[in-house]
Amino acid sequence: MSAEPEPPTQWHRVLTLLADVSLLIGTREVWTQAATHRLTVAAVISVCYASVLGCGALALVVRDRRSLARVDLVVLVTGLTLALCAFVLFHRGSDESVLTTQAARDLVAGHGIYGRPWPWLFGGKGIALTPTVTGGYDYTYGYPPLAPLLTAPLLWLGHGGLPAIAMSTGALLVGTVVLWWLLPVPWRSAATLACLGFSMLTMYARLGYPAILALALLVPVVVRWPRIGRGGRLGPAGVAQAACLGAACAAQQLPWFLAPFLLAGIHAVRRGELGARPARLVVLRFAGVAAAVWLLIDAYFVASQPVAWLKGIALPLIQGAVLHGQGLVGVSLYLTNGSDRLDWYGYASMLLLVGLLALFVLFVRRLGPAATVLPWLAFWLATRSQDGYYLMMTPLWLAAAVTAPSAEFAGVWQPFARRLGGAGRRPVRIAAAVLLLSPALASALLAATGSPPLRLEVAGVRHDARALSRLTLRVTNTDDEALTPHFTLTRGQGMYPYFTVLRGPATLPGHATAVYELRPPDGTYALPHRHQRVRLRVFTSSPQTLSSSYLTLPTA
Repeated sequence: MSAEPEPPTQWHRVLTLLADVSLLIGTREVWTQAATHRLTVAAVISVCYASVLGCGALALVVRDRRSLARVDLVVLVTGLTLALCAFVLFHRGSDESVLTTQAARDLVAGHGIYGRPWPWLFGGKGIALTPTVTGGYDYTYGYPPLAPLLTAPLLWLGHGGLPAIAMSTGALLVGTVVLWWLLPVPWRSAATLACLGFSMLTMYARLGYPAILALALLVPVVVRWPRIGRGGRLGPAGVAQAACLGAACAAQQLPWFLAPFLLAGIHAVRRGELGARPARLVVLRFAGVAAAVWLLIDAYFVASQPVAWLKGIALPLIQGAVLHGQGLVGVSLYLTNGSDRLDWYGYASMLLLVGLLALFVLFVRRLGPAATVLPWLAFWLATRSQDGYYLMMTPLWLAAAVTAPSAEFAGVWQPFARRLGGAGRRPVRIAAAVLLLSPALASALLAATGSPPLRLEVAGVRHDARALSRLTLRVTNTDDEALTPHFTLTRGQGMYPYFTVLRGPATLPGHATAVYELRPPDGTYALPHRHQRVRLRVFTSSPQTLSSSYLTLPTA
């Protein structure tokens, strides 16, 4: 007599149901657009609605685990189909996609892709500029070269950023399938939920972000990462994971911040198993394969334009982009009138990253499961603290939570284990954490409590009934150093392009006052509505400072 099929656990049913329900987020908007312009796509989405409804019922009524696993597969296919439908309808792209596509075009044409400004790419609507504290904008490609290399074969798809969008969307779909396949069967719907269900990552993929490609390459690295090098051998799987890490580092800079935590964690796990010397050899082999793949992908660019390549891949760190994001910089951007110590946000971010890595090494038995989350904490203190920097890596959090639980770190090597371990050593552990994190916190406090160095007064406004054409300011430098101001207006979190200085000194000496006459970059600036608040922002680059003041302007 055959045994009864084993019923699925209730949490597996609930997880499948949540993944299924999450596919409804944003789907109506896609269907609405499709019903107007693409009836075939609208029909496909209607079928997907039926699939969501059917899977919701089946998730609660199927009687065995194998049947529920089939429902998980249908939910995945439904999510992939909806993502493709959204790609067909929404592929206008962003600055990331047009830059990546242009880099691919120049690569095919035999030109260098680094250090070449392409200002004409940003003339169209919806293509954002990256303003810098020097009063200009960054028009160059500032990422490692793998994304343009993979975009080049897709240039036949069309103009604009479409080839890069197709590449990043394809990378997300492949990465989702890989994560779904690598997770244990009951957890597979979590991959659908994290990658496709909230419509967050699909949106970034449709914007053509190279970070999505990096995410897809990191997925096989992170799944079961504490088992890398088990028994002192990498084996084919370990070599493949190292190669994927190297390729991810050649796609975008975010994997650079994760790699040290993974290497430190692999060393700790293997040292607990094998001892010091074999553990070092495993880490060296793993890092060597990753570095070789990274350099192999970059080899042509290193050979053809070494200085431009180095500056290009380091551009996000050195370009001096203005403050932006949802992190601590909001204090200087929105809650106060600026700061004369903006550089300290960057210092705080790097010090926090170093401090967290040191804490990870000291307390890897406790912090090991969080290896894929800890690196992104540092971005909350950075001058560019956009949520996308950690939002796009959230599937890695899931992969580690499922396949690298705390049990994997129970016996790992931990330095100073006797001095820091045990119930009676809790004050010592707290003191160590405070010591390692206090430099970052002190730097952040310095940045947030800085004072705006420029005092701003409106001396005159020229306008008609609808738009401002001239703005005259009296600016006083309260600092000891000479400053070179760059002026802009903002409503809310966005930033209007820099105004042109018609009259006034380029550099304002310390403790000096001057009158500046400014013209909007397009000749006119639309007057605000009655309830809109306009803020004048003045950036300087050396040192990096921000001075802000709300303006009282006539309303339209």
